[in-house]
Amino acid sequence: MKIKSQVKKQRLRAKLKLKRAAKKKAALAKSSKGLRVIEQIFKTIVHFFPNLFDDMRKIEDYRKKSDYELAELIMAGVAMFIFKEGSRNAFNNDRIDVKFKRNYEKIFKLRLPHTDTVDKVMRHLAENELEELKVKIIRILLEKKVFHKFRFFKKWTVAVDATRMVNFGETRHCEHCLHKTSKKGKTTYFHNVLEAKLVFSNGFSISLGTSFLENPEEYNKQDCELKAFKRLAVKLKKWFPRLPICILADSLYPSQQFFDICKKNEWNYMVTLKEGKLPSFWAEALSLLDISKNNSRTEKLRDSNESTHRDYVWVNAIDYNGHVVNWLKCVEQVEKFESGEVTSCQFVHITDLPVTYDNVVKVSQTARLRCNIENQGFNTQKNHGYNLKHKYSRIDQNASKNY
Repeated sequence: MKIKSQVKKQRLRAKLKLKRAAKKKAALAKSSKGLRVIEQIFKTIVHFFPNLFDDMRKIEDYRKKSDYELAELIMAGVAMFIFKEGSRNAFNNDRIDVKFKRNYEKIFKLRLPHTDTVDKVMRHLAENELEELKVKIIRILLEKKVFHKFRFFKKWTVAVDATRMVNFGETRHCEHCLHKTSKKGKTTYFHNVLEAKLVFSNGFSISLGTSFLENPEEYNKQDCELKAFKRLAVKLKKWFPRLPICILADSLYPSQQFFDICKKNEWNYMVTLKEGKLPSFWAEALSLLDISKNNSRTEKLRDSNESTHRDYVWVNAIDYNGHVVNWLKCVEQVEKFESGEVTSCQFVHITDLPVTYDNVVKVSQTARLRCNIENQGFNTQKNHGYNLKHKYSRIDQNASKNY
């Protein structure tokens, strides 16, 4: 019995030893992988943005005295999102890890400050400073032709849309909060943001410009998405005066003001149009559709899982208050082989670009890239590690903008 007991103990000790060894090996592998990730990020920065840290140092420092230089504090804020920490507290917890901190400082050649120190700077740093730094980065990517192969007829597809940043419930966060009152009289406060993002067929969605929706101290009507677009358009034209842009937008945007802004800035556009929006334009498009010729095309696609049937119709050169606008409709039917389920939907867009038999498929599919700003853009920012809706600075809206 004693011998059997000793054998069992030996086997148990051997298993525990193997388990500890495997755990140690996994920890080392994780540490090694983390180091490789940081190294790869640094190599990417050096390759595409060799002057990034110097540009950070050029930002005017309002502080008279500090233990950390401004580049160290800004880079720490950027790293919090690169590493998908999700909160300042989570990043501080990693900072305590000696290996993490050593690897960070070894690769970036910058010290790693506490995020409370970062937050103090973000509260006072002018919003335009980091915004203009981002513009420099985008310009470099454009000059290096990183995304040239994804252009639409040599134009850059830029989707615009607003999203909710932070909800504050019934507690007002600041004097610039937007608010909404329910039928029961309950008022809630929140902050929204309008983004212009480069969107491409490979799924990329990259921020080009930002305009925050916020109420002034005195106002008759609240700030809204269309007002914010007017402000954002001014900035985009200033930053990228010669960039050939094609704006992609949802059904909120078709209006005289929107068409005027695009025409003034020499931008093309492809915008979703829903029934009920621009009723006179809808009526004219449908009436012209019946008498137009050579304005239809059918597309059939098939793979191992499903078949897709698309019918396209279009009408060109419809006048809308001095703007020449083209109308396009795609009716799509998809059949799933395994379930036998058949779904049908339609997509209607208007554009100032002429629609032809040869380009109608590409025009329609590119117009539908607008959804990338929601799926690969805001959804990624909110639910895939970047935690857009988190209050990175609970007490200061300027810091929230900078984050």
